[in-house]
Amino acid sequence: MGGFFGMAAKRDCVADVFFGVDYHSHLGTRRAGLAAFDPESGIQREIHSIENSPFRTKFEHICDEMKGTSAIGVISDYDPQPLIIRSNLGTYAICVIGAVNNSEELIRSYLSFSGGHFNAMTAGNVNMTELVSALIDQKSSFAAGIEFAQNTIDGTASILILRDDGTLIAARDRLGRLPIIIGKGEDCCAVTFETFAYEKLGCVKEKELGPGEIVEITADGVKVLKGPGKEMRICSFLWSYYGYPTSTYEGVNVEVMRCRNGGIMAESDRKAGNNEGVEYVCGVPDSGTPHAIGYANESHIPFARPYIKYTPTWSRSFMPPKQGDRNRIAKMKQIPVTELIKDKSLLFVDDSIVRGTQLKETVDFLYQNGAKAVHMRSACPPIMFGCKYLGFSRATSDMELLARRIILELEGEEGFHHIEEYSDGSTERGKKLRTTIAEKFGFDSLEFQSLEGVIKAIGLDPCKLCTYCWNGKE
Repeated sequence: MGGFFGMAAKRDCVADVFFGVDYHSHLGTRRAGLAAFDPESGIQREIHSIENSPFRTKFEHICDEMKGTSAIGVISDYDPQPLIIRSNLGTYAICVIGAVNNSEELIRSYLSFSGGHFNAMTAGNVNMTELVSALIDQKSSFAAGIEFAQNTIDGTASILILRDDGTLIAARDRLGRLPIIIGKGEDCCAVTFETFAYEKLGCVKEKELGPGEIVEITADGVKVLKGPGKEMRICSFLWSYYGYPTSTYEGVNVEVMRCRNGGIMAESDRKAGNNEGVEYVCGVPDSGTPHAIGYANESHIPFARPYIKYTPTWSRSFMPPKQGDRNRIAKMKQIPVTELIKDKSLLFVDDSIVRGTQLKETVDFLYQNGAKAVHMRSACPPIMFGCKYLGFSRATSDMELLARRIILELEGEEGFHHIEEYSDGSTERGKKLRTTIAEKFGFDSLEFQSLEGVIKAIGLDPCKLCTYCWNGKE
């Protein structure tokens, strides 16, 4: 996916932006970049691959190489950015986070009338950020151009721009699937995805942009260029998985939501009698841990960590591009605490079950270390649809998803007409999905959080949440 951070200040702020961007490293591991504006040097930029080393190691000397009173930076799982663009709107640097599903259509349309060109990458692909900037530049102002781009794009585009006069322009995507929050300090303003990033830099919350809202940011404050829309579909998976625990979106803290979510699962299991005999509740580290803590607190079953991930030298296991590498790294990172595994009945809570590629290895690892029983709980419903708005699941096909594959195995393509039943653990189809997965992976039992449970844990109006990956509803 990715995330960005920017700041406008009355002093050199490159070091602050370095730390602000680094605090978004959990959102991607492919590309990173920084751009800064200095009155003498203009806009400077640096981009690096971060596939084999973290952001901070590639940019730790940035303050010796770049200076500026305004700067932006980005962690990107896709194309290199920020780009520096020179157009009718002037010279500016731009970052874009999201997904453009109709890119080929937009490219053909643009080339048919503009007489221009794009800098093509491998296989003729076009950098999404360059495409978005081309759409913006068709209008006579940034606000009009951004609004035009967002209305034209099928997908999602949150945008951060650094102009050649040092001002920043930030635009939350049209339906607010991603957050953008502004923080204000004594001599600066910061813009971020993750709230703790500006808090650690001494800022306090100034405002959270609404869906489609566009603002201009200077060191003195924020000016609204386009007000927010009324319709919002913020991604529910922000809280379940990829949001950072210390961040707050739309007034709801990630860690608090996860603990509350675990408590709701425990209450459901208690009513159904599904956790009898369990000796320890455990989280699949890292993002499953707070869900497990909430489950343990509500169920009064002790929380334990039967294995620890060795993380000083390894990134999150889903990050490497090759699945084989992800599996091997995941295995090497799991260090057992045998005393908490041997002859114990364990209930694990994971943030989600997407492809299931590492589940079998994890269960085998626990049994190899003497576990008596392993029960699994997913903190969200079965994922039935690959995300087409943010690409968080990295699924190029719905058939990569474990739940989809099991449905095809059980009922063929006819089963896809009954996805709602398969998602519901109280139906016959839902029960069959769960028992089949449990048998395949060696779980003593498997349950998923309900859609209603996730929505209750978040606490926002359901109409404001995107739940597409679970129920296919846009």
